[in-house]
Amino acid sequence: MSRVAAIDCGTNSIRLLIADINGENFQELNREMEIVRLGQGVDATGAFDPEAIERTLEATRKFTAIIASKGVEKIRFCATSATRDASNRAIFIDGVREILGIEPEVIPGTEEAELSFIGATKVLTHAEKPFLVVDIGGGSTEFVLGGDSVDFAKSVNIGCVRMSERHFKKAPPPALAIQQAITDIDAAIAEAAYVVPIKESKTLIAVAGTATTVAAAALGLSEYDRHAIHLSRIPTHKVLEVAQMFQLMDRNEIAALGYMHPGRVDVIAAGSLVLARVMLATGASEFVASETDILDGMAWSLSQAQE
Repeated sequence: MSRVAAIDCGTNSIRLLIADINGENFQELNREMEIVRLGQGVDATGAFDPEAIERTLEATRKFTAIIASKGVEKIRFCATSATRDASNRAIFIDGVREILGIEPEVIPGTEEAELSFIGATKVLTHAEKPFLVVDIGGGSTEFVLGGDSVDFAKSVNIGCVRMSERHFKKAPPPALAIQQAITDIDAAIAEAAYVVPIKESKTLIAVAGTATTVAAAALGLSEYDRHAIHLSRIPTHKVLEVAQMFQLMDRNEIAALGYMHPGRVDVIAAGSLVLARVMLATGASEFVASETDILDGMAWSLSQAQE
């Protein structure tokens, strides 16, 4: 048996998973998330804000204490879109190394996509292949197509934070901003579709906080319930309705929703629009919402590395 810890450091959030893995048996022990907005301003400036770095390092210290208390055997820390883009990422990487005692990885979009695919599909036994896994993050969105393994993967820069900072500077956003965002998003989806045959999938799986929050809204949940959300099937028409709903709401109205995490209030309108445009571009009739994602893929990779 392997006790492993995975830390996924994205543009919007940093998350921790501790799990015991024995062969094909996976037992989750801890799953934590902090919204740190590491990628604040990176799309515009190309560099990390010092305050964003400190927020993220403070969350890393908290996770390190949890890991130390659980007898973890192996740790993996992966940083994604914002860290790939930031010119001053070395400051952040050095800070993580000092706190955690391991070498942080800045992984390319293709590896991010593959890990998300493994995490989302490893235990998905009652769905038709091939799968298209769509991971809408803060800075980027990954498209991955495959059956038992990855056949095609592409990462494009249309994450919820990036699109919010670029287009949705007010809530509700004006019509022109929405149209400009759609143009931006559709161009990136077309770029992904040039590499990944996104219309060939039999099952579309969407992972990460944007997708699961859209699922919570579509299911009419009064509070966030990951067990109700996981593997729920959300029709495309409901995704479009939810995206439009968020576009019409102001910040206070979004914040008042019982299932809404405070750190997603100002990015969910843009994130849900990305998901809506993906649904239209793929022609899928629904998506499967998955609470397992890149974190789980990272944990599986650590277990396999120890075998």
